[in-house]
Amino acid sequence: MDARTTEDRQETLPGRQRPARVRRRLRVGVIGVLLVIAATAWWFLNRPAPQAPAGRTSAAVAILVGAVTAEKGDIDVTLAELGTVTSLATVTMRSQISGYLTQIAFTEGQIVKLGDVLAQIDSRPYELALSQAEGQLARDQALLADARLDLARFQRLATTNAIAKQQLDAQDALVKQDEGIVKSDQAMIGTAKLNIAYCHIVAPVSGRVGLRQVDQGNYVTPTDSNGIVVITQLQPITVVFTVPEDNVAQIVKRLHTNAKLPATAYDRSGNTKLATGSLLTLDNQIDVTTGTLKLKAQFANDDESLFPNQFVNIRLLVDVLHDTTVMPTSAIQRGAPGTFVYLIKPDLTVTAQPVTLGPADGDRVSVISGLAPGDRVVVDGADRLRDGAKVDLRNSASEPSNAPTAPNPPGPAR
Repeated sequence: MDARTTEDRQETLPGRQRPARVRRRLRVGVIGVLLVIAATAWWFLNRPAPQAPAGRTSAAVAILVGAVTAEKGDIDVTLAELGTVTSLATVTMRSQISGYLTQIAFTEGQIVKLGDVLAQIDSRPYELALSQAEGQLARDQALLADARLDLARFQRLATTNAIAKQQLDAQDALVKQDEGIVKSDQAMIGTAKLNIAYCHIVAPVSGRVGLRQVDQGNYVTPTDSNGIVVITQLQPITVVFTVPEDNVAQIVKRLHTNAKLPATAYDRSGNTKLATGSLLTLDNQIDVTTGTLKLKAQFANDDESLFPNQFVNIRLLVDVLHDTTVMPTSAIQRGAPGTFVYLIKPDLTVTAQPVTLGPADGDRVSVISGLAPGDRVVVDGADRLRDGAKVDLRNSASEPSNAPTAPNPPGPAR
């Protein structure tokens, strides 16, 4: 019985191993199929989308764009530059004589007029000097009168040879000497009167006074470096700015026609309009280190919006182009063809049309060539277009009006 059992075990053992091998092979096959399915699904999910051939778009798909029509209009040719406000006159008030400051007649920051009294210096020493000079003059005038009488007598006696000619000549010289002394006394009186006038310090220009540099009661002299106060003229006021040398010829040409070039001042940010004026003059030479020329514009500054040494942005109107082709700057595209626009053809397809641009005015730009009034150009959605693409104008932008748009604030200096 043991021998039979051993034979049965030997016969049944291979039969049990065969199903295990099948199961392993089946498991490997299932895993392989799953991997193939996963790889196929990943490829379908991540494959690149089919692209239309370059330069062509499916005729069945129209791209919504915004468009405007180019038209004739006027373009302001302006230069946007940086400038500094400068006063027409800045005067440091100093005493022309020495003395004690007895009165301060102004308030710091006050607006003064030409001839207003600003300060008073003790005039008593100079009044006494005037009295002394007047007394000296009276005495010397009396001596002169006596010398002239003696000269007249000597001249009568000389006709009869009663006196020597030498005595007559000496008397004549004495008269001339006394006349010179009298003139010197008169000059001393004039000097004393002038010193008394200098005791009253008055404003030589109209403007705003600054902070007081010396207090009442101090002894002031003409050599004081700080002076008493500084007066700055504010109305009118000027702005000095520079322009590139390439624009000088155009400006000079306009000035030779006696044209008045308007100038507009904006604040540091370029967003707030401060004042309007006109070009006053230009410098006589170009700065070789920067290649620029200094210009000066004048502003009435009635509201005192401009302040000396203030930094401003200047827009100088050099010329106006009349009846030129105008389109929005948003229509401009730049790429391989250079500067171009997407021109909408009658069949509602677009073509990349190269254009030559002229001066710009805010969000409007002039077109020298490549576009004519009445042509429609894309201003919105151009980034999705290709040459020959079909477009839909249902969301077309409003047509521009003939009224000029407000200019944008100036940008930084070139």
